[in-house]
Amino acid sequence: MIETTSRTGGHLASSLGAVEMIIAMHRVFDSPQDKLVFDVGHQAYAHKILTGRKEAFASLRQEGGISGFPKHSESEHDAFDTGHASTAVSAAVGMARAKVITGEPGVAVALVGDGAMTGGMFFEALDDAGQKEIPLIVVLNDNGMSISKNVGSVRTRLSSMRLNRNYVRFKRFLVRELDTSRMGKWLSKHMDSMKNRIKNFLLPDLLFEEFGFVYLGPIDGHDIKNLEEVFRRAKDVRAPVIVHTITQKGRGYAFSEKDPEKFHGIAPFDVETGLVEAAVSKSNSDVFGDALTELAKTDERIVAITAAMPSGTGLKDFAAAHPERFFDVGIAEEHAVTMAAGMAACGLRPVVALYSSFLQRAYDQLLHDVCLQKLPVVIAVDRAGLVGADGETHQGVYDPVFLSSIPNLTVYSPATQQELVHMLRLAIDRGEPACIRFNRGRLMQSVSQTPVERGIWEVIHPISDWTIIASGPMVEIALPVAKELGVGLINARTLLPLDDGILDQLAERKGKVLVAEESIAYLYPTIAARLQPLTVCGVHLPTAAIPQGSVKRQRAWYGLTAEKMKQVILEEA
Repeated sequence: MIETTSRTGGHLASSLGAVEMIIAMHRVFDSPQDKLVFDVGHQAYAHKILTGRKEAFASLRQEGGISGFPKHSESEHDAFDTGHASTAVSAAVGMARAKVITGEPGVAVALVGDGAMTGGMFFEALDDAGQKEIPLIVVLNDNGMSISKNVGSVRTRLSSMRLNRNYVRFKRFLVRELDTSRMGKWLSKHMDSMKNRIKNFLLPDLLFEEFGFVYLGPIDGHDIKNLEEVFRRAKDVRAPVIVHTITQKGRGYAFSEKDPEKFHGIAPFDVETGLVEAAVSKSNSDVFGDALTELAKTDERIVAITAAMPSGTGLKDFAAAHPERFFDVGIAEEHAVTMAAGMAACGLRPVVALYSSFLQRAYDQLLHDVCLQKLPVVIAVDRAGLVGADGETHQGVYDPVFLSSIPNLTVYSPATQQELVHMLRLAIDRGEPACIRFNRGRLMQSVSQTPVERGIWEVIHPISDWTIIASGPMVEIALPVAKELGVGLINARTLLPLDDGILDQLAERKGKVLVAEESIAYLYPTIAARLQPLTVCGVHLPTAAIPQGSVKRQRAWYGLTAEKMKQVILEEA
């Protein structure tokens, strides 16, 4: 894993921390009859190696190679496609119930990290599954919680007792027999009360048992022999079980043990030094974070919110500079957006930084809690557009379409890092719902000094017989085309609203238009309908799953290139 990710990048620290646990799982559970579901999938590399993909592992996250996440089309041992957090228990509950209905043998096992517990779906699934006799095991990979030795030893001893088959059978028999008479029910009630008093004295944390799960743990997540024994007994219970394991994220590689956050999602690095090649310029995320940190120095209303991504969204410096105004809510995008709405309703200027693919989870909150009330919440939509090696589950190509259906919302699309900074300032100052969508990587520095205004596009080259309308990173790709062919070029700085003035000029000129956007088609059909019967062509992404590969290659696959733009213009000329 270390050797491969040093070349390809990937989620190293999470996978290193789960190696022993996955070895024990595969020794005990019979995949694919037993369904193994990995929450997010960041920790699944050992699983891939152990299920026939050892030789292919060198192609991890590469074009035509194996995915960085579980993928059923890749292997029957990947029971469910994952990539977003907090979904595994819900999927496993469905699989366990399917086994009950169909009579198929085996169990469903969900391996989740403690970070998944910050997502509401995790608790929705626990609440639904508890008290039902379904073959479900939830393995909690806890690499962040501290538990004292005394409590841990008591829990371990009681876990062994609760796993005993005779104990489980006796408990069910006793409850069944006592519930057959009035006196028995009275005894059952008071015995249960006494049992809970004893457990509350010995075990202060009864969260999972209150949900109706048999709780086992905490146990050492790196002790394979002990893990195997616990998994075997858990498999025999045939009722919902939580196996709580304590692990070290990044275990086995000194640099990832020292800095597991850095090695969670790591770019290619030097194995001997642990160093990643230094970037020659700041990423869009860093530019956004720096700008917000500066704006907050003079505007005390500004607060920053993220959903477990302070580093990925460029907000670490903001957190250090303004700790009382920084909020990491965990993997809870829905809560992040509605909390921001509550802050905005009380006079603050919240800025919520989310990846495009995770903003999908908060559509209802953005619509209902922010935009219908016209509250001044700004969403920084990071990783908008193609994301490269993370593949299908993380592509940020859908948000222009679903955001376009929301009333009272302004959507900005910077083509340069300078515009990104100006749009952030403008969105905060205007005090209205707004999204600023920017891609992974680095936009160019600047195109011109034309001020950014809401609903006003920038004319880079004058409208002519052929005019390209481009948004975001597509502007940089279109620049040499416009110069070489002598055609017009418009920088569509806002996706909502459109620039009515420029569209009217295009209609009057009666020329031809090429629309370029790094998303599924939104601007193209909207502008084509507006400019009928003029010729309007488009280069955009299809409504299809976009596989992993470099962003450059992904753009080439779907024609988001200067060559394709020239071809369209010359063929239609």
